Amino acid sequence: MNAQKLEQVQKVFANDRFATENGVVIDEVDDGYAKCSLEIQPHHLNAGGTVMGGAIFTLADFAFAVASNWNKPLNVSTTSQITFLGTAKGARLVAEARKVKEGRSTCYYLVDVSDDLGNPVAHVTASGFVKSGTRLVQDMPTAEKG
Repeated sequence: MNAQKLEQVQKVFANDRFATENGVVIDEVDDGYAKCSLEIQPHHLNAGGTVMGGAIFTLADFAFAVASNWNKPLNVSTTSQITFLGTAKGARLVAEARKVKEGRSTCYYLVDVSDDLGNPVAHVTASGFVKSGTRLVQDMPTAEKG
């Protein structure tokens, strides 16, 4: 995706106030795919000094939202399940959301969260309901190939 289209997607999803206020950013998008990241800050940590599960889930949920909405009719989450795999050792968390299946009315995505050192942190399954006709990002062609 070219920089101008990525900037347009970032501008639209800046309206997702909870994710953006917590430092989540969009790094990359493609058809049925999004890569988002979060620089770990002190306010993301729990009492034990590790990243709070809610911060990890926020990142994963946002990656799902971007992947399932940036060039399609609006998808709203119906279910999500997170499995925590380990603690983050690095300074940044990265979530990659990938489409598994998308139909007329439902979609299903997998989101893998790791730290910037490559350590797996969480695995999320997410499904959504497709709201026909409503689009978050207007006039956005499908992902460019090449």
